[in-house]
Amino acid sequence: MLRSVTAQPARVGGRDCLRVQLERAVAEGVPGVDYIDQPTFVILPIEFLDGRIEVDIRSRLTADAPELARGFAGLAYRIAEDCSRFESVYVRPLNGRKVNPPAPRAGRAIQYFAYPEWPFDRIRNEFPPERFEAGADIGPDEWITLAIDVRHDRVRVTVNGAEQLLIPETLASPEPGRVGLFVDIGTDALFSNLVVSAR
Repeated sequence: MLRSVTAQPARVGGRDCLRVQLERAVAEGVPGVDYIDQPTFVILPIEFLDGRIEVDIRSRLTADAPELARGFAGLAYRIAEDCSRFESVYVRPLNGRKVNPPAPRAGRAIQYFAYPEWPFDRIRNEFPPERFEAGADIGPDEWITLAIDVRHDRVRVTVNGAEQLLIPETLASPEPGRVGLFVDIGTDALFSNLVVSAR
């Protein structure tokens, strides 16, 4: 099921994948209402509470991307049936160390948030920067393996096999829901090799 996004099969570099972007009307909408840490994802028919989710992501900017865009793409999980709640971990490849971004962007290549109460900007205002964000050796338009290990209210995030972020206590009550492929403003994202291992 699609929620505020388009999705099309693609083949890139000999690899089968799924191309996901925001719907045009959503991208032209209101920040914080239509996009920016909102329910903008492909919802998969996979029930999930705890376990491991892994996916390969290749993300770049669209031709009409706004200046704030960083190639936001990642995973959503515990998505409620009505999309009224979910958690997400996504990457910002244009904040990756491979592009040598200015401070403080180098420490903001990975982001956790919990919808609806905890978007990234509120998290930044109320918590130390390393609590729910981290840097990573990534860049745009390259395949990145993102994996999240979820156990109750603890999340471990690995990128290309290296642990980058450990969250000992998340910002949402653990409730079962669906898994999603998340994108945000100005992003052309490819997803491949999704593996979900539920506990």
